[in-house]
Amino acid sequence: MSSSPAVNLWTIRDALAADRRAALHRLADLGYRGVEPFEALDDPAGLRATAEDLGLAICSAHSHRFFSADRDRALEAVATLGTDLAIVGTGLPDDAFTSRGALARTADSLNALADRAAGYGLRIGYHNYWSEFASEIDGRHALEVLADLLDPKVFFEIDCYWAALGGADVPAVIDRLGERVPALHLKDGPITEGAPHVALGRGAMPTARILAAAPAGALHIVELQTSDGDVFAALAESRAYLSSSAARL
Repeated sequence: MSSSPAVNLWTIRDALAADRRAALHRLADLGYRGVEPFEALDDPAGLRATAEDLGLAICSAHSHRFFSADRDRALEAVATLGTDLAIVGTGLPDDAFTSRGALARTADSLNALADRAAGYGLRIGYHNYWSEFASEIDGRHALEVLADLLDPKVFFEIDCYWAALGGADVPAVIDRLGERVPALHLKDGPITEGAPHVALGRGAMPTARILAAAPAGALHIVELQTSDGDVFAALAESRAYLSSSAARL
């Protein structure tokens, strides 16, 4: 899938719970062409069928269960969804990024998962929060140290807002990681812990510079963790922003 904007479905979780088809229909009507489930195990066959009927592709998929007894079920669910990008969002130990030794163990876990995922035709990616950047090892962000320890087949889905909250110069990080970043989570807001998110272009994030730094064809996945207003209105404005000259330097 190209960089046509997609939506992480956590953004519309309440609408999905009320009426999945209607919620996805609204995304399609806004001009989105891709969606990213936040838990692959939640009815993957049904979600894929509904999405495809509405002209939406499953661009990638998260699961919280890759480091549990449900690992293989989760991998199979991602394959059922029709994407080859399986994203680790949670499930690692709390101290996974606190020292070089912890990073080595984290890399071993992700590399082993990637080897297992290959049997399902999947690639494993890691989605960051803020601690991976707030933690530094020998003057470098812990996530970038981790990158050196990982098998190159493990990629990163950089959540740009969380990276900024952790103190990163996000465009510079993306530039350094290069082709290992085939997917971006795009949020906007005041870059303050706990603050609600807003439409792209309305907050303090350097979104245009982030997009310019990203590899060609990287997925642009819009997400609002929380919102004070109509989340679909924010998604509509974000879609318009990504199509505008303001998003291009």
